[in-house]
Amino acid sequence: MGNKISIIIVLIIITIISVTLILLNGKQSQTNESGGKAILEEKEKNEQQKAEEFAEEMKPNIEKRLRKMDIHNFIETISFKKGVTINPMGYIRIRGYVNGEPERFEFSASLEYRSKEVGSMSISSDLSDRFENWDDFDPQVKEDFLNSLSKKEREQYLKDIGEKE
Repeated sequence: MGNKISIIIVLIIITIISVTLILLNGKQSQTNESGGKAILEEKEKNEQQKAEEFAEEMKPNIEKRLRKMDIHNFIETISFKKGVTINPMGYIRIRGYVNGEPERFEFSASLEYRSKEVGSMSISSDLSDRFENWDDFDPQVKEDFLNSLSKKEREQYLKDIGEKE
């Protein structure tokens, strides 16, 4: 009977030690994971800050490129939206708009951090229409486009490209 009690006490002690070790190991693992997560978040924060600083440096180049496309001198003001995004390929995307109309005259630019260049740009269709060089087309194409607009839109468009009706 004494041997059975001794064996039971030894088993209880082993169980308590095992459970304690498991709990301590789990707690240490959680600490490492949260610490790693904090480091990763800090790295992402640093990358985002670098991207925003780079975008700020590149704004004059974006403005220059937009004004080069603006053959009718339509652009009065260029505004940039707050914040930038970093895509999985590492390109930095900045967005903005022209003449205080973010719904109609929007653009975005893809910035290449390594080469310090403005990569591709995309512009809304309304903004693209303001940059159109109608000398490259048959006059009927321009007339068809103008006829697709309401009278008010037509007058505004012709004003925007520096022509009067």
